[in-house]
Amino acid sequence: MSDMGDNQVEKNVESRAGSTSATVENASQRPAEQAPEAAPKQEAAPASGAKQTHAEAKHEEAGQKDGGKHPSTMTMRIVSGAIYAIGTVACLFLGTWPTAILIAVMAFLCCSEFLKMSRRSGRMPNDVIALAFAVIFPFAPLSNISDSEFFVIFALLVVCALWYVSTPRANMGDVALTVFGPIYTSLAFSSIVIIRDAFPGWRGALLTFAVMGSIWLSDSCAYFVGSKLGKHKLAPRISPNKSVEGFWGGMVGSVAVWAVVFALGIYNINLPYAIACGVLVDAAAVAGDLFESRIKRGVGVKDSGNLMPGHGGMLDRSDSLLFGGMTAFLLLRLGGIL
Repeated sequence: MSDMGDNQVEKNVESRAGSTSATVENASQRPAEQAPEAAPKQEAAPASGAKQTHAEAKHEEAGQKDGGKHPSTMTMRIVSGAIYAIGTVACLFLGTWPTAILIAVMAFLCCSEFLKMSRRSGRMPNDVIALAFAVIFPFAPLSNISDSEFFVIFALLVVCALWYVSTPRANMGDVALTVFGPIYTSLAFSSIVIIRDAFPGWRGALLTFAVMGSIWLSDSCAYFVGSKLGKHKLAPRISPNKSVEGFWGGMVGSVAVWAVVFALGIYNINLPYAIACGVLVDAAAVAGDLFESRIKRGVGVKDSGNLMPGHGGMLDRSDSLLFGGMTAFLLLRLGGIL
């Protein structure tokens, strides 16, 4: 009997111990079962972050509609652009040689920025050769040699050929960029010197200012019209901020300047030809802008440099003038004005 009693007591103790362990296990499992209920509360932070990101995106979109420029950036853009314009106009009216010196400095800076971007693509152009000829080209029209620019181009080719032969590391891509750099950034600039030298005194300065002014006004009109009315992208893959509406607004500004040139009656130009000059010069200026944008996109940079606050580098400021100035020179030469 005592044995049976002892066995019964042991069974009761074991059953109580089992129930106690089960209770402990249930207690340990309850927080684990309640843990998933707290998970949605932790997801609230990313939701608020998503709202903030959406708000920031709307703010950026609003900034793009307003031209993408903050007031401080716009102020710097206006100030640096005004200094650039005043210095340029002063050199134009000081004479041909001051104009050539100014253009040589601008060409040197543009070519330097172009070579720097070229190196980002893995190429190794010869900076010494390219920059030297970038400075030479603007002075070529002032020599007594007819069509001296062609002699400078030939000299550039010969020097690059000698460098290529004597430098085993150089390849054809390096040579091509060494030749193209000064031709693109400086030979096109030399057209400004030719226009300035075509007429003595203030008449040459005024015509050159009209050529450059038509491109500047076109750029400003395109910017403001595009920022207010722009809906259709002109070249979304190359320059997403340019619009078709801005393009036409810029063309109106360019034609207006050339119409003033006709109205002055100083130069032998009729109204239809003046309008044609305004249209073609503006189209060439836009092409020059898009060409430089394509170069920057190809090497993965936003600006060619940071010389001019609000504008970028000198090449960013002069890209339209390179193609537009050369086009104006050709049209004035074909029209018998130069």
